[in-house]
Amino acid sequence: MHSHDNIDWDAHLQRLREADELTAPETAERVARLLRPSDRTVLEIGSGAGGTAAAFAAALADSGGEVVVVDTAPELLAAAADRAGAVSDRVTVHAVQADAAEDGLVEAVAQAGAPTQADLVYAAFVVHHLPDQLAGLRRLAELVRPGGRLAIVEFGLQTRVLPDDVGLGEPGLEGRLIAGREQWFRQMRAEMTGTTRLPVGWGTALAEAGLSDVRSWSYLVDRPAPLDEIGRSAVLRRLGLLRRHAEEFLDPADLAALDQLLDETGEHYAGNRDDVYFLTANTVHVGTR
Repeated sequence: MHSHDNIDWDAHLQRLREADELTAPETAERVARLLRPSDRTVLEIGSGAGGTAAAFAAALADSGGEVVVVDTAPELLAAAADRAGAVSDRVTVHAVQADAAEDGLVEAVAQAGAPTQADLVYAAFVVHHLPDQLAGLRRLAELVRPGGRLAIVEFGLQTRVLPDDVGLGEPGLEGRLIAGREQWFRQMRAEMTGTTRLPVGWGTALAEAGLSDVRSWSYLVDRPAPLDEIGRSAVLRRLGLLRRHAEEFLDPADLAALDQLLDETGEHYAGNRDDVYFLTANTVHVGTR
């Protein structure tokens, strides 16, 4: 099932589960920083495989509360609801199939029997996929109770996994792969129906969506070389993602070098290297209604 961005997110379930495993420590820290002692309801837009929803459920386990998971992809939604629902019998989990790119989001939440206003509304790596990002933020703000907060997570710095010179082709391969993916992203957005530019930063956008006391902070996901199995899998997923997204924008020599890094039968397979790493920085932007 494809969403408004023409991506079949259900096909990414295993990748999202592995990403949850890689970043579990950072997710737990982020949840602890976002939740206030009085918060009892959390609504997550774009719940993916459920790693963050489960962390919210764990944080609410002592006090009790409700976690609402919202996604357009039915398999992802079911996986997230199952994972969060297994955490504590003191936390009620609601699953809502809805699209933050469409009007009627509040109505969809209500029809599912879930709270239509939450203490914390959370959306990680979601808003940049919406055709009209500012309109999407305004929809999300409608789900925040007065005095509650909307938190979005968006990319801060590009993920890096390779040394500058991998011994294949020209040095600087990863930088060119990232440039190709950025071209893909611009094309993906241009092809979405109703796409609208957002020529301001995320903090300013939250303020324009009607939120106050907007603040931002960043966190690292830092897994230095040599990596364990989870880290190596993350590197290979990252290279595979770059392969899919940047393919049509790459020089043939760079594409050939990347294919050698992804060839598990070859001598240059990235999964056998002891110098790959995983480093990225993401930014949390929070505003109060």
